[in-house]
Amino acid sequence: MAQTKRKRRTKHRGNAAGMVEARGRTSRAAKLSPAEERKRARQDRMLRPPTWKSAATKAGVMSAVLFMLVILGVLGKNMSPLAGIFFALAAMVIYTPLAYATDVWVYRRNLNKQAGAKR
Repeated sequence: MAQTKRKRRTKHRGNAAGMVEARGRTSRAAKLSPAEERKRARQDRMLRPPTWKSAATKAGVMSAVLFMLVILGVLGKNMSPLAGIFFALAAMVIYTPLAYATDVWVYRRNLNKQAGAKR
């Protein structure tokens, strides 16, 4: 007998009450849905230990914003670009340890929250 090329479809099966339910996902071999991928990526990101590099990156972005505010004159009229550079460098020195300390605090809080959820 010739073999068919079509794949066999899974059937819906009824339960004891006569309700027909579709089969759920039976394996993880298939790709995760986009919502599941986002959830897993967020969990991985929240449980990643903080680094000085990430703190320096955050501080760099914040000091660049401060520099732009000085240049645009929002923080003071008639300020020179040299003053903006000085403020940005000072902010970088202050913001880096502050951002790292905040990251450590959030990391520890998330670890404690996860440990409390497993109990």
